[in-house]
Amino acid sequence: MVTVRVNITLKPSLLDSAGRTVAKSLRDLEFGEVGGARIGKTVTLELERYDESRVRAMCERLLANPVIEDYSIEVVP
Repeated sequence: MVTVRVNITLKPSLLDSAGRTVAKSLRDLEFGEVGGARIGKTVTLELERYDESRVRAMCERLLANPVIEDYSIEVVP
């Protein structure tokens, strides 16, 4: 089995209101070094074999919304 991690985030040009709220809350809790935060999601897949084009198709068709989200694919050693 191959473990693949897909990280999905909002495109940088879009406002991440959840990330903004987290950053503000951390600063309010006296973590002043926090300049910003972005919230995303991670999907971990267990695959019989790794085929990057198939994983990209999974992302484009179901896991991510390519209009508003970016994704990255990482094969976990």
